[in-house]
Amino acid sequence: MGKGSALSDGMMRKIILSYTYVAIWIFLSFTVIVYNKYILDRKLYNWPFPISLTMIHMTFCSSLAFFLVRILKLVEPVALSRQLYLTSVVPIGALYALSLWLSNSAYIYLSVSFIQMLKALMPVAVYSIGILFKKDSYKGNTMLNMVAISFGVAIAAYGEAKYDSWGVFLQLGAVAFEATRLVLIQILLTSKGINLNPITSLYYVAPSCLFFLFVPWIFVEFPILKESSSFRFDFLIFGTNSLCAFALNLAVFLLVGKTSALTMNVAGVVKDWLLIAFSWSVIKDTVTPVNLIGYGLAFLGVGYYNHSKLQALKAKEAQKKSQEVDEESGKLLGEGEEKDGSEGIGKKGDNKA
Repeated sequence: MGKGSALSDGMMRKIILSYTYVAIWIFLSFTVIVYNKYILDRKLYNWPFPISLTMIHMTFCSSLAFFLVRILKLVEPVALSRQLYLTSVVPIGALYALSLWLSNSAYIYLSVSFIQMLKALMPVAVYSIGILFKKDSYKGNTMLNMVAISFGVAIAAYGEAKYDSWGVFLQLGAVAFEATRLVLIQILLTSKGINLNPITSLYYVAPSCLFFLFVPWIFVEFPILKESSSFRFDFLIFGTNSLCAFALNLAVFLLVGKTSALTMNVAGVVKDWLLIAFSWSVIKDTVTPVNLIGYGLAFLGVGYYNHSKLQALKAKEAQKKSQEVDEESGKLLGEGEEKDGSEGIGKKGDNKA
């Protein structure tokens, strides 16, 4: 009775912690998205400089990561040669810079709710680019699933009340660059046994990302900011915004490390619906029935894709365990045969004597 009660308490504690990690990640992700929208939107804070905002984030994150790794030594740095850094980390930094630049730019032209609907295309982009880089294999059922997701997003776009072609182009570009970054992380880092947590990831990737943002910033935003005499850097707004962005990176590591990547995907769906509801009820963005029908179809497609991945993962783990059992049985059988053989030799020796 006591053991059962202890087990029940342990399971309950684990469930409560899992839900706490999910809630923290949803809250921080929700906050960063809405905060960025507030800063960039011309009708709100009216500071439409997405490259500058992203550079502020990267400067803050890289500085804090450096402080944690080199000064406080709370996290061990990963051993990376200069060649490995230039060939693996720098390309990922460039893609990250493009992804953040375009995704933050989209908030100037599109509603929060519609951007979340377009983000449903991420599995489609990751799978397609994975096939292109020969990281994934083509499967008819999976591709049909990707077509269904794309069809749902197309319906949502058709029903968008404030459709902006340039904004859609920016968000789709951000999805494409982010998907490429995720695939390249597997090819350039994970396959080489290099695993970066959010702190070491920011420590190595953020400076590279900052450099690739600086180049377009000089030509696109710096001349405008130079001529604008009315702007004063608001430390409270940009400081808290950057702190939320850094905390979100830690929350990702906490959520995936303590639960699973699938849990994060499911939590992401919940967050998207919350953002759509918030966008409609608080920001007063228009969400049409066609929007919801289209996103509902895409949502079902993403849900089925996550379910299929989970089943494939379970099957792979079961096969791995089965192979381990077979190998163990083979070893025991081999040891038994050797023992029987040695006993037989001993008996023959006794008969001769």
